[in-house]
Amino acid sequence: MNAEGDTRYMRLALALGRRGMGNTAPNPAVGCVIVKSGRIIGRGWTQPGGRPHAEPVALAQAGGQARGADVYVTLEPCAHHGKTPPCAEALVQAGVKRVVVAAVDTDERVNGAGLRILRNAGIKVETGLCGDAAKRDHAGFFLRIEQDRPFLTLKLANSFDGRIATGTGESQWITGAAARRVVHAMRARHDAVMVGGGTARHDDPSLTVRGLGDMPQPTRVVVSRRLDVPLKGALAKTASGVPVVMCHGQDADPVLQGAWRDLGAELMPCAPKGGQLDLRDVMRHLSEHGITRVFCEGGSALAASLIEADLVDRLVGFTAGLAIGAEGLPNVGALGLAKLSEAARFELISARPVGGDICHEWDRVR
Repeated sequence: MNAEGDTRYMRLALALGRRGMGNTAPNPAVGCVIVKSGRIIGRGWTQPGGRPHAEPVALAQAGGQARGADVYVTLEPCAHHGKTPPCAEALVQAGVKRVVVAAVDTDERVNGAGLRILRNAGIKVETGLCGDAAKRDHAGFFLRIEQDRPFLTLKLANSFDGRIATGTGESQWITGAAARRVVHAMRARHDAVMVGGGTARHDDPSLTVRGLGDMPQPTRVVVSRRLDVPLKGALAKTASGVPVVMCHGQDADPVLQGAWRDLGAELMPCAPKGGQLDLRDVMRHLSEHGITRVFCEGGSALAASLIEADLVDRLVGFTAGLAIGAEGLPNVGALGLAKLSEAARFELISARPVGGDICHEWDRVR
């Protein structure tokens, strides 16, 4: 196989893996392509719930043709016995000739062990092809293992002058219907959708994925130290059917705790910090809950706190062609910066028109 062909098949594997984003946690959303004599004979991605893994799905499709084939997989095949046998052993048993791996799995149960199983069986192994793209796709999985926190995307929809509401609080809708459809698709690729207590009170959001057919819903997360979120709002009414996690202070009113628990929400007491919740502790709890990718939709106070705590990995902005003025609510609250050098820097990765708005995405420079 030539380098151009290898890259093409790995890019396909990455695209397949992205189909599982938001549905596989705590497992990574892996993609796999099996090729023989220049023809794709098997393809797969991690299935909902995290199993089966991508490799056995692709091997099942390839059948006996897998013997002597090339395999392209976005993450090192697992090497440990869990609820399913190791994927590395499945590849060995299938008799594949070569395995191209985009990124090595840093999970201590794997971390090179899968590659050793393959090499010890005489299979040619190559690593690093499209590695940067794979690391971005699997960032939530890696962060959960290495830093005990999920990958966090902060999404803000605002006017040209950076406002998310008028001075009277009106915010629906600054951006158009096309942008909102894209937001629903983004929600679907995350394990959880998160807002602060103020947004939950003022906007009464449902935070569900809508307009994309019948599909799994992300966990809804509300960060509210006092738990003072309406008990008759959209989140409360649907808590028994779509998961809701309430991250609250340890001193929250026991009556409110009981009320939310009775509604079906999961309560997650978190440590305090400066009169608010310690967001690093919030992220740690979400990680322990099995969440690897969080899509935060504000509001401005939570956005500022996340940026200040250096917990934002990706910024997604939807900018509309209107100006609200200084009396409007800013998209990010006060950060108390005295110098530009103190500001967190993000690198532009994409910008595109969406209906009458602009969507721009930025990754944290670390």
